[in-house]
Amino acid sequence: MKENPEKSLFLGLDTSAYTTSLALVDGDEKLIADNRIPLPVKEGALGLRQSEAVFAHVANMPLLWKDSAEILKGAAVTAIAASVQPRPVSGSYMPVFKVSEAFGLFLAETMGLFFLPSSHQEGHVMAGLWSSDLPCGRYLVLHLSGGTTEIIASEEKSPGNLKLDLLGGTTDLNAGQFIDRLGLAMGLPFPAGPGFETIAAGCRAEGLALPVAVRGSEISFSGPASHAERLLEQGCSKADLARAVEICIADSLSAAVNYFIQKEDQYEGLLAVGGVTANLFIRERLKERITGLKLFFSRPRFAADNAVGLAVQAARIYQNRTSR
Repeated sequence: MKENPEKSLFLGLDTSAYTTSLALVDGDEKLIADNRIPLPVKEGALGLRQSEAVFAHVANMPLLWKDSAEILKGAAVTAIAASVQPRPVSGSYMPVFKVSEAFGLFLAETMGLFFLPSSHQEGHVMAGLWSSDLPCGRYLVLHLSGGTTEIIASEEKSPGNLKLDLLGGTTDLNAGQFIDRLGLAMGLPFPAGPGFETIAAGCRAEGLALPVAVRGSEISFSGPASHAERLLEQGCSKADLARAVEICIADSLSAAVNYFIQKEDQYEGLLAVGGVTANLFIRERLKERITGLKLFFSRPRFAADNAVGLAVQAARIYQNRTSR
């Protein structure tokens, strides 16, 4: 936490599958607080049940709020945005997001504040736009995480108001699931991303190849994942295999994105967000293989699940409404 700010604050809350997050920005979108508590996952487990995650969020959220007490002594929260669903579409639902919704609504109603019901995906996109210092516009977005591998058209028509249209993505495993599945088989703790990247850095040669299964805008990782598991069982080098997985993910994504770029060039750039985009090798390979669009990435700190994008969204929408 930082010292007391002088301006009104905007609060973001997010309770995703594996992280409880609270963030505060001021009216200039300067980051004042970015607090997160990762949810504990038992050794050898490939994730958490929703009921387990909900219970953990309920316990964590008051801790994050208490940690904000010193900041809030010198400033007032003006507006709150909370993730209430995974994606901004009808029927998108996960129980974990009821915690951020309930906590945000309770604070807003109690304190008489503006409340913005948003989504986890909007938070990721906004964090990417903000951390890359991108202006309002139309962007092609790659959202890559354990729960999502999607190609999206994103347009911020007015400050904070995102229009997201799903264009394509995986038909089975997500990119993060691919990494976690192989990482667990290699003995890594969940989530496996950081450890997986460390193992891959020990690769001495990049000759090992996994199949790439892409048809137009559709990506499949289940076949490559099964192939990788068989290679691991046969005694394949973990470092070489981890690097092959990174290459497979990057090349699959590149093929699908290039498909869209060939069809339409009315985008101001490609923005990659989500935890998988923190992998530096995948970032560099995407830069090499995607042509026709300038690439932007969330800063690694803001690629993983966080509430910063939601706080920024609350600031933009509230201030745009009051300035009219």
